[in-house]
Amino acid sequence: MRAMKTKYLNIVLAVVILFGATSCEQFFEDKIASPNNPSQVSPNLLLTNVQVATFASFAGQLARQSGIMTQHIAGTSAGSQTVEVANYVITELTNGNEWDAIYTGAITNSRIIIDEHGAENPYYRGIARILKVLNAHTASDLWGDVPFSQAASGLSGDLNPAYDAQEDLYDENNPSGFFAELDAAIADLSVAPADNARLPGSDDLIYGGDVSRWITLAHSLKARLYNHLSEADGATSATKALASLANAIGDPADNAYMAFGSAGNEQNQWYAYNLQRGDYLKMGEFFVEALKATNDPRLSFFAATAPNGDYVGTPKNDVDSIATSNIGPYLNSLTAMIPLCSFVEMEFIKAEASLRSGQSGPAATAFNDAVKASILDVTGASDPAYEATYASETGSSITLEKIMTQKYIAMFGQIESYTDYRRTGFPSGVTYNPNSNLTTVPLRLIYPQTERLYNSNFVGTKTLTDPVWWDQ
Repeated sequence: MRAMKTKYLNIVLAVVILFGATSCEQFFEDKIASPNNPSQVSPNLLLTNVQVATFASFAGQLARQSGIMTQHIAGTSAGSQTVEVANYVITELTNGNEWDAIYTGAITNSRIIIDEHGAENPYYRGIARILKVLNAHTASDLWGDVPFSQAASGLSGDLNPAYDAQEDLYDENNPSGFFAELDAAIADLSVAPADNARLPGSDDLIYGGDVSRWITLAHSLKARLYNHLSEADGATSATKALASLANAIGDPADNAYMAFGSAGNEQNQWYAYNLQRGDYLKMGEFFVEALKATNDPRLSFFAATAPNGDYVGTPKNDVDSIATSNIGPYLNSLTAMIPLCSFVEMEFIKAEASLRSGQSGPAATAFNDAVKASILDVTGASDPAYEATYASETGSSITLEKIMTQKYIAMFGQIESYTDYRRTGFPSGVTYNPNSNLTTVPLRLIYPQTERLYNSNFVGTKTLTDPVWWDQ
């Protein structure tokens, strides 16, 4: 399967065009398949391209920035872009590439699959709908109001897509929102194979064309999105998250992973970035010290040893790139399998939603299962001593802080941790960088300059301290 995935990665990268960079990124996240002639591109090639663009967003700059915000990692090397991010110097020029990867690389090509190929290929259409939501909800969680119902309207000549209010996107009764799109995807993927002109296979880098697992992923995303509403609609969203979890990822074998190859333009982006800019990112002091304090068995996988032989993180207000630890092999290896959505995440959602629903016993059970599953996933083995202390909660001892602190550890390298921190304020030890001009960790990203200049429906300039809707 890895060989077939690599073949398709090479095919995609052979037909890409390179967009002008608005940041210093030059890895394959800058490359996207041209949507100029959708009728000439088959759905299987488009699907692979959508997934490559998705991997670019979830393992590239947006993941690195999110990790700096949560102090999993630190921006280092004076004058680098990562130090600017660490100091919250995030402007409308910082994330133009990342916006393009989401909208031109993933969402536009998803729309082509849906509109041009969906009637004859409901399986492709269903997968494209899920990937469209995955990318768009991430954009919304980072920027707030974003184009969705009219996203990729440029395919029909309209270069000014309207922005959807985040509140509307998260409204399950909105026929143009996230939940409706996921329900439509589930319906598409539930038809008989014979109702499809083409069937996805090795062109699907995530599940190899297994539509039952895509249905599971759709329910998992619904659980994630309901859980994001913990502040906006606490009790109801918890109940709905738990209902979605009944059909969500219930086994690590169904995890949705990003696929990477060994060639230079296919490599895991954490590895590729470190290979070329190794001084720009180091482990964060808060995260490393938290793991050391509990003798966490995942430390040696998340972090490399520093020159002194110990594990040392860079403080949030420092730029040390010499004496501290590099990112470890869990993220920083050639073909590391990094999850887009996982069993571990679902168990932590179950724990949080159960606690918010007043079900402390099930919350404790889900929490314990999540911690144990994370340790097994990261290290390859259980750790009875650690689990006896940190994965043995009961209904009377479980708390939201414990759930979110362990989820923070388990979700190392994933954008979701930034969302969790903004929703809950945990871990409480994550605080703003005093070198910045802010007195809080940034609450969103800044819209790209191209939107302000060229989209007449631009929603308006926001600041880093303007919370997104679900964080009000």
